[in-house]
Amino acid sequence: MGAVVGGLISRTVLITGARAPVALHMARLLHGAGWAVHLADSLGTPLAAGTRLKAGYHRLPSLRFDPDGAAKALAALIRRLGVDLVIPTCEEVLHLARIWRDHAMPAPLFAPPLALLEEVHDKYRFIGLCQRLGLKVPPTRLLRSPSEVQAEEPGALVFKPVWSRFATQTLIRPDRRRLQAVRPTPKAPWIAQDYIAGDEICVYAVAHEGRAVAISAYRGLERAGLGASIAFAPMQDAAVEQFVQDFVAGTQWTGQVSFDLIRRADGSVLPIECNPRATSGLHFFRDPMGFASALLEGGPVAPDVTRPQGVRLALWLYGLRPGKLGCLRQALRGVQDVMDWPGDRIGLWGQLRPVAEIAGIALRNRIGLQAASTRDIEWNGDQSSIS
Repeated sequence: MGAVVGGLISRTVLITGARAPVALHMARLLHGAGWAVHLADSLGTPLAAGTRLKAGYHRLPSLRFDPDGAAKALAALIRRLGVDLVIPTCEEVLHLARIWRDHAMPAPLFAPPLALLEEVHDKYRFIGLCQRLGLKVPPTRLLRSPSEVQAEEPGALVFKPVWSRFATQTLIRPDRRRLQAVRPTPKAPWIAQDYIAGDEICVYAVAHEGRAVAISAYRGLERAGLGASIAFAPMQDAAVEQFVQDFVAGTQWTGQVSFDLIRRADGSVLPIECNPRATSGLHFFRDPMGFASALLEGGPVAPDVTRPQGVRLALWLYGLRPGKLGCLRQALRGVQDVMDWPGDRIGLWGQLRPVAEIAGIALRNRIGLQAASTRDIEWNGDQSSIS
């Protein structure tokens, strides 16, 4: 049992996915609440490992490519450190849930069981789950062959793989020529989803046994292509919050969960996809005690940041592309850098060094930077290790 800090019991926590800005933010929040914060990842120099607020950083075998080695290392690490809670932040949550399903691990994992995680991570099955919960959804069809793709009328549809990230393969209302490259298989299917006009809204939530105790909705200001936002602004929307509450209650969710939604002109919202992990909405919480209370005790907490947030380095790198300079100037004027934190500076080198490591992975495997950033933690429906 840990010491009592501000009415909360101090804990030892292990945060995984240390490569992500949200892992850094989580570490800062929980350190501020008096927790001993350890970080883990399979990279050598992930972003969050640069924080001076950590109790330690621990490199693990790859959860995707060496799951047995990772399971043994995790169990030993948890026992040695006396970890009270393991908090995933990225897609590694699915690999961890498999380990927790198959092994008697010495600390709880703040996430739902693997079966539920797999269901919501699959973009087709997620829509089916929402339908069973009585939630309105866009018409969505599963595509398992090129012939099924060609049978669709593409002009009013969105196409994407059921297991994908960063929207790198998403095709929005493509023509027939672009659709020729879409070749799904039964093991790697795609979906065709009706295009829904409206505003895209993202939302991050923390839940305990079917109660959403923290909800943070936001809209993207600048994106790296079609995918992840690199500048984002907070917002409130009653329909968005109701969707989250209904989904969390219907699934009895415990853990972190995030959604991409479309708000139509009439104010209603439709779900597009689910990310069963932390996303940028976490950055709108900066009260350590309130957020730690939500994680540990299930107490309600509201976002306390009203200023737009962003990753300043990413804004620079993206904004220097042709035609983006005006967007860069506008974003940099009003956006607070998520790297900024009192008493914990992550300088330029602390941000570039992790990028350099991921660039090396990209070069060795002849893939893009975004693909390299998740290569060893992706979950693509295959539960066996991949060589």
